[in-house]
Amino acid sequence: MLSRIKDIAASLAPRLIEIRRHLHSHPELSGQEYQTAAYVAGVLSSSGLHVQELVGKTGVVGELDGTGEDDRLLAIRTDMDALPIQERTGLDYASRQPGIMHACGHDVHTTVGLGTAMILAQLGEPLSGKNSLFVSAR
Repeated sequence: MLSRIKDIAASLAPRLIEIRRHLHSHPELSGQEYQTAAYVAGVLSSSGLHVQELVGKTGVVGELDGTGEDDRLLAIRTDMDALPIQERTGLDYASRQPGIMHACGHDVHTTVGLGTAMILAQLGEPLSGKNSLFVSAR
């Protein structure tokens, strides 16, 4: 199974780079992540997860069906808010929002959570538990 996970991760690498760069260039402050939440929900939904939006105002939850054999749950929580800092990196994917940037890595946190969900969804093998994957981005 580990080799399958590595293969899926390698095939998703370009998409995950695209996701991270999108998140980095479109930062939103805490409690205002409406566009980010919609983007995250779209990625989760297109990966086959059941999505709940507007959880706790701007949170997103994605659930991947499990076997239902027990009550176990794999939970992944990520942060997706940015900071009130002006980005001056000059990168092609630098923040497009004046005075706001992902300076603390939450764009990476969100990408890692999405990547994990995408890999588990593509494995095609349900995990034990009722809802085997719970991804919360807030």
